[in-house]
Amino acid sequence: STQAGRQAGRERQRQKSEEQRREAEQGEGEAIRMFGPLNKFLQEKPQQARPVMAFSAAPKPVRAYSGEQGPFDLTYYLKGALAGGICCSITHGALCPVDVVKTRMQLEPTKYNGGMVSGFRTVIAEEGVGALATGLGPTAVGYFVQGWFKFGGVEFFKIQQAQYFGVEKAWEYRFPIYLTAAACAEFIADVFLCPLEATRIKLVANPSYASGLISAFPKIIKDEGVMNGFYSGFVPILFKQIPYTMAKFAVQGLAQEKIAATADIDMATASDSTKLTLSLSSGVIAGVAAAIISHPADTLLSVINKPGAGGEGSMLVRLGRVAAEIGIVKLCLTGLPARCVMIGTLTAGQFGIFDIVMKATGATKFHFTDPAELAESK
Repeated sequence: STQAGRQAGRERQRQKSEEQRREAEQGEGEAIRMFGPLNKFLQEKPQQARPVMAFSAAPKPVRAYSGEQGPFDLTYYLKGALAGGICCSITHGALCPVDVVKTRMQLEPTKYNGGMVSGFRTVIAEEGVGALATGLGPTAVGYFVQGWFKFGGVEFFKIQQAQYFGVEKAWEYRFPIYLTAAACAEFIADVFLCPLEATRIKLVANPSYASGLISAFPKIIKDEGVMNGFYSGFVPILFKQIPYTMAKFAVQGLAQEKIAATADIDMATASDSTKLTLSLSSGVIAGVAAAIISHPADTLLSVINKPGAGGEGSMLVRLGRVAAEIGIVKLCLTGLPARCVMIGTLTAGQFGIFDIVMKATGATKFHFTDPAELAESK
């Protein structure tokens, strides 16, 4: 009987343990039914998240010569804008004396008809060395603003189009992308540049007009008003700057590709000094091409900002009169050699300084990808 009692006790204990196990499993099942959807959501959320804006924290990756490049977020575009402002302000400011002589040759071709060196001598002999710095203030400020929007804008519009088309189509359409990005960015930049460029030309044409940028601005508004004083040259500055910038970026991109291919330079492994040399050499070629294309509009811009130039009437009517008076040959050739020297040097310097500043800020420039090279790297 004692043994039977022990067996009955063990059986009761086993049954009790079995009931506790079933109750525990039932409670766990209820917890899974209650919190299962939330747990699934929390597990799946990272995979479901997608960037929805160009400036999101994790923008769509774009492939470079090999590997991925980016991210191209707001910080990257601000770095590009800063580098563009610095490179344009430094280069245009440094070449201010050349620009003074070039502008005088366009405004008074009968007086300054002996070339660039003769023009320097004439300005220094009549007005002193200080005259070569005329308009330095509006030049430095104006081209910092212009460079900010131009280089920053080109990077923005270029990358947005490349992301839209994808690797293969972006490579195929890279030169139309260069042209479109440059045109859009330059139009925005010229809205801000035009008043400062008009002020610079007035100071160069008549150094006694005002002592500098700050004193010239209110005087121009008082004498001519905002639109006539600052935006008389807006149309010619568009005709000058937009083709200039389109040629500048497209030709520089093409020239850099050709030079790299000829010299058998792999951009994925090239040193910083090699890349800088490529930027400078391709920049010279791009600058000369851009100078030739935009020179007629540059001559018109210099002349139209003179008081009374073109007579009365709308801006287009005045421009037509000035162009007819100057003639097509002089419009295209007056001051062209000086401008080729100036713009070739300036453009090379801009691309070189842009690369240096971008590297100093920790940014890596966007590059279009050749799908063939990408396939070989895999």
